Amino acid sequence: MKNEYTAVVQMGGQLWVGWVEEIPGVNSQGESRDELMANLQSALEEALEMNRSDAKNSASSAFEEVRIQA
Repeated sequence: MKNEYTAVVQMGGQLWVGWVEEIPGVNSQGESRDELMANLQSALEEALEMNRSDAKNSASSAFEEVRIQA
C-alpha cells in the first residue's frame, strides 16, 4: 500500500523550507526546492519507521498488525 502525504513548501529567506501536514515534526529545509523535497522524503521515511518501531515496542509480546484506511 502506497500512502501519500502533503508537504507545505515555501521560500524562507535564502532557503526552501517545508513540513509534512499529516506527521508532526517532519520538517526540513534545502538550498533548492529539489533538495528540500529529497530532505522531506528522507525525514518522512525515518519518522514513519521510528513510529512503527515505537508502536511495536510498546505492545505486549502477542500483538496483531491490522491495516486501516483514513
